[in-house]
Amino acid sequence: MIYLGLGALALVIAALMLAPEGDGSGGGMSPDMLANLAYTGAILALVAAGFWRQIRAAPVRSLQALAAWVLIGAALVLGYSYRDRIEGVSARVMGDLRPGSAVSGPGGTVTVTRRSDGTFRVEGRIDGRAQDFLFDTGASSVVLTAEGAAALGFRPKPEEFTARVWTANGPTSAAPIQLETLSVGTITERNVNAMVARPGALAGNLLGQTFLDRLGSYEVRGDRLILTPKR
Repeated sequence: MIYLGLGALALVIAALMLAPEGDGSGGGMSPDMLANLAYTGAILALVAAGFWRQIRAAPVRSLQALAAWVLIGAALVLGYSYRDRIEGVSARVMGDLRPGSAVSGPGGTVTVTRRSDGTFRVEGRIDGRAQDFLFDTGASSVVLTAEGAAALGFRPKPEEFTARVWTANGPTSAAPIQLETLSVGTITERNVNAMVARPGALAGNLLGQTFLDRLGSYEVRGDRLILTPKR
């Protein structure tokens, strides 16, 4: 095997040396292509020769190694072919292990698993900084606690609490603000109107309609909240 590879390399070198000057091709192939072909052929011949020698020396072990590589290759091909289904299963497992985590799915959807207390606590990001939210369709706006807003640099003055918002716990007064970005998983909305609640009025941030209305849809299926971005 090795001699065939070296012989092929020698023939190609001879063809290159004997080719007329100014002739940019040999048998329809350029000198660079012939050189690359010779180099590749020689490498393959060396690899095949080494493998053949190993098979002759230890046939059982060599065949076992070959079978293992074939199985690895088949697993890689199958994994690539069914990557979408595998991603879906892994996302479901991740959601079950970490309720509240925003798990991305096909078509840009984001799925959140219900917590043991029956609520959907959603992991989000405001202007790139992590903030947790309670999913609340009864809230007319995204509402931040005074403490959460202060951590983001929003500190409204007392006279700025002029707006009324309605939450699942009833109405409260709040100060209007605008968020540069609000992200849940892979869904990001810009220039989102929001409110800062008075200190002590809320136990946690609310993911309300000023964000939810921008989505293509949102729905609850069993113990999962599915957010779908607009196309």
